Amino acid sequence: MRSEAGGAGGQPGYRPLWVEEPARRRRLPDPVRDAAVRAVLIIAVTLIQAVVAFLCTMAGSWLAFPMVLSSVVSTVVATWGALDVWVTRQVWNQRNGVVSAPSSTARALRRERRRTRREERAAERRQERIRRHGGAGQLSHS
Repeated sequence: MRSEAGGAGGQPGYRPLWVEEPARRRRLPDPVRDAAVRAVLIIAVTLIQAVVAFLCTMAGSWLAFPMVLSSVVSTVVATWGALDVWVTRQVWNQRNGVVSAPSSTARALRRERRRTRREERAAERRQERIRRHGGAGQLSHS
């Protein structure tokens, strides 16, 4: 009997069902994803209402007029839902940082802040080194 080495947990012939791959795009922020799900549900209901209104109209049903009215209202709500996704995304980007573009002002500011912090840390390390080596006014080690 031959057992395959390298299996997880030493199980012979073990092969994972799937291999995870890194995502191609970053996941949407939670508020934006919530708005998108809401918009998709509203749009789906609106489309169903429109189809039912059309079929009722074709059949000459008394339900045609109320369904057409509700479809119009639903269309307005669906438009609001789509705009909500866009506005939520813009607000989130404004509050939590901009997309880095080569000409982005925010990127230059972050770079400047990082450089300043790095210089401050280097100065603190130099001061600490001087204190550790007893550099109270000593110019040489002789």
